[in-house]
Amino acid sequence: MSEKAAPDDGAGGKKKGKLGLVLAVAGLLLVGGGAVAALVMSGLIGGSHASSREDNQPKLVRKGEEDPYMPVAEGEGEEAAPDVEGEGGDPYRTAYFTFSDDFTSNLKDSDALVQLSLACSTRRDGRVLIWMKKHELAIRSALLEILADTPENDVYTMPGKDRLEKRMTKAINDVLLRKEGFGGVDGVYFRTFIIQ
Repeated sequence: MSEKAAPDDGAGGKKKGKLGLVLAVAGLLLVGGGAVAALVMSGLIGGSHASSREDNQPKLVRKGEEDPYMPVAEGEGEEAAPDVEGEGGDPYRTAYFTFSDDFTSNLKDSDALVQLSLACSTRRDGRVLIWMKKHELAIRSALLEILADTPENDVYTMPGKDRLEKRMTKAINDVLLRKEGFGGVDGVYFRTFIIQ
């Protein structure tokens, strides 16, 4: 038996090696380019998408600054008195929203009723006030749930009322976050508070 050796012409092996190298580099470029494109689109690099998303959120409004989103109060027109801000205290303007109707609810595990009227504050621009008005029904429902889950002992003490205010503030912000993607309410205030 005789074995014939295959002719070894080194050119064929080099062509296959170069082709494999070119394909490997092209594949890496394709995968790397796709990864970079995904990072840019997600806003992790490049910054343009992240900043445009941030710019759409309500901003803190400094005292004396113009708020393009501030709703005009009913009865106010051109002859309305100018808004005068004090120079001390918080550097940001505070705007208030008053709920149109009182809240009445039973208290948890009690025959007692609570009736109260509420207002809340924001230092953000007028979009928060617009959203409060727009979603007042959903916010009222969430606040009534909070009241119905409040023990009677909590409404008689200052620490209990403080806890109730914090729970209500969180509930309002949760509704706004679900509906508009941003909360912005800083606090809840009792205008009237009656326990029967």
